[in-house]
Amino acid sequence: MRVIFAGTPEFARVALERLLSAGFTVPLVLTQPDRPAGRGMKLQASPVKQCALEHGIAVAQPRSLRLDGKYPDDAAAAREALLAAQADVMVVAAYGLILPQWTLDLPRLGCLNIHASLLPRWRGAAPIHRAIEAGDAETGVTIMQMDAGLDTGDMLLTERLPIALSDTTATLHDRLATLGGRMIVEALELAACGGLTAVPQPADGITYAHKIEKAESTIDWTLPAAVIGQRIRAFDPFPGASTECKGETIKIWSYAIDSIQGISEQRPGQILAADGAGVTVACGSGTALRLTTLQRAGGKRLAAADFLRGFDLQPGMVLGANPA
Repeated sequence: MRVIFAGTPEFARVALERLLSAGFTVPLVLTQPDRPAGRGMKLQASPVKQCALEHGIAVAQPRSLRLDGKYPDDAAAAREALLAAQADVMVVAAYGLILPQWTLDLPRLGCLNIHASLLPRWRGAAPIHRAIEAGDAETGVTIMQMDAGLDTGDMLLTERLPIALSDTTATLHDRLATLGGRMIVEALELAACGGLTAVPQPADGITYAHKIEKAESTIDWTLPAAVIGQRIRAFDPFPGASTECKGETIKIWSYAIDSIQGISEQRPGQILAADGAGVTVACGSGTALRLTTLQRAGGKRLAAADFLRGFDLQPGMVLGANPA
C-alpha cells in the first residue's frame, strides 16, 4: 500500500517511523515550512521532515493547499506532487494545514487522521493539554476518516488510555504518540482487506480543544488547588504555568496538594511556608498547593530547596501580578 504522510511535530514523526517500520511505501511527505527556532532563530526543519530526509522520502512544504487561496502556486505544486505519488491513502497527524475537499478526495481510500482524544471530546488543536486541564480520567486515540469539518469525520478505530495524576502534557503526549503509531498501522492493515468499519461520531459530548495561548499560563490563585494543579501539568512543557514575585516571573513545574487546616481566611497567593519540602501557597476554596519544582526566567528547573537558595521566598509574601 502506498501512503502519503502529512504531519509536522514529534507526535507525527512517531507515526511515520512506525509506518516505515511496518513496511508501508511512503513516496511523499507533506509538512509545514521550516520555522525559525532556538536562540539564534535559525530555520529548523520539522521532526517529520527530518525523519523523511533520513529515509530518502520526497518532501513538500506548501504554505497552503487551497488552490483559490493566498498561495495558489504552493497548492498547485503540492497537487502535482500528490498526483505523482499515486497513493492509496493519506495519513494525517498534527499536520497544521486545513485539507480542502480535493485533497480529501484524491487518494483511493481517502485521508485517515490520528487524533489524540476520544472523539467527539476534544476536537481541535490541543486535545492532550485540554484533557489534563479539565481533569479527565482518561483519553485515547481515534483513527478517523477525514471530512471537511473540524475533526468531525467517522471513527474507524478508538482505544482508551488512562490519565495518571502525575501525567503532564509531555508524558501523556509520548504515550499517545506511541499508541497512535500502533493504531494507524492496524487501521491500514485492516483497510487493505476491507476490514475497517466507519462509525459516525455521537452527537452528544462534543468539546473543542482550543489552541493553547501563552496568556493562559498565568496562575489564578483564587482557583482551587486541584484546578491550578491540573493547569500546571497541562502547560508542561508549553507554555509553563507561571506567577509573579518581586518583579520576576517564576514558572511552576510540579506540586503537591497540601491539607492544611484553617487557611480559609488567608489571601489566595499568600505563601504559608517555604522550606526544603516546597513553597506552600494558599489557593481558593480554602485549599493550598505546595510548589516543589520552580524556575526563574533564564534559569533551570530546580527542586524547591535549591530554588530557595537563590531566590528568597518567605511566609506572608503574596504571589501574583498585583500582590499589594
